Amino acid sequence: MDKLVVASTRKNSGKTSIILGLAKALGKNFAYLKPFGDRLYYRKKRLWDYDSALMTNIFGLKENPEDMSIGFEHSRIRYMYDEETIKQKLFEMISDVESNKDLLFIEGAESLTYGAFVHLDAISLARYTNAKLLIMVNGNESAIVDDLSFLKKYVDIVDVDFRGVIINKVRDLEYFKDTYLDSIQEMGINIIGIIPHRHELAYFSVNNFVDRLFTKVIAGEGGLNNIVKNIFAGAMGADAALQDPIFGKENKVVITSGYRSDTIIAALESSTSCIVLTNNILPASNIISKANESNIPLLLVSEDMYQIAKQIESVEPVLTKDDTEKIDLVEQLFENYVDKEKI
Repeated sequence: MDKLVVASTRKNSGKTSIILGLAKALGKNFAYLKPFGDRLYYRKKRLWDYDSALMTNIFGLKENPEDMSIGFEHSRIRYMYDEETIKQKLFEMISDVESNKDLLFIEGAESLTYGAFVHLDAISLARYTNAKLLIMVNGNESAIVDDLSFLKKYVDIVDVDFRGVIINKVRDLEYFKDTYLDSIQEMGINIIGIIPHRHELAYFSVNNFVDRLFTKVIAGEGGLNNIVKNIFAGAMGADAALQDPIFGKENKVVITSGYRSDTIIAALESSTSCIVLTNNILPASNIISKANESNIPLLLVSEDMYQIAKQIESVEPVLTKDDTEKIDLVEQLFENYVDKEKI
């Protein structure tokens, strides 16, 4: 069974998306592990990594997402394992999933250094498992070339089967190639692909924060895949809200109180992706009916307006199993911009 560790120099680089695209492109029978879970997901009194659950749901993997990670916290992992027992645990996990599989994807944590203290950084994973190593690089142009220079000069990958890098989320593809590609190639780093930024992948869906923030959906379930581009928070009446430029923007989430019926109705009659009702205050029944008719989700939360606004702002635009258009786009980008034969 071939093994591939997919790592990144920075957080939110698109590792899971690349694994998804590669899995679809190769069409092989594969397994997936994420030894250091860094996107903790809690549901029905069970803990697992969000990316593990996503891969399981999209591809119908038989393994339990809970068994795809060793742990989620440095202190807990450090208490339970040393380097030798980490290796043993990895070998056990691989043995459990390798039956009848052609390929094993091992996803690294949020960056190259993350997990080094507990022997679960991506380079250690590649060494322990004798896997090939693929590194994702993203950010603005300066950050990308800095990361590649640092990787070449200071990262010890001498005894690792390093296949190369995929440069992701490049804002201006032609400018980047014209300005930096020759210099990058002079470093001797194998460039497997350069993928342009697509704004569709930078937005999150209502489902993203329904799953992450423990909201209760009380209406409009048909709109849970709506895309969120803007956030409006305010307990003012409809007249004042309509004067705010953000309220007039498209695909917004409106955060307000359930007793502000006029503001909720104004939101339902505009380009609104969902409405978050704070402090567990339910609106009138006619508003719930109108939300159902409009397929605009009404989400009930216990937090106040400030708390929930901060939480929504921190939500990462990760894929969900229902984001079929995004998944198709990821597959298309992989096919068009990545040379999978080099991997």
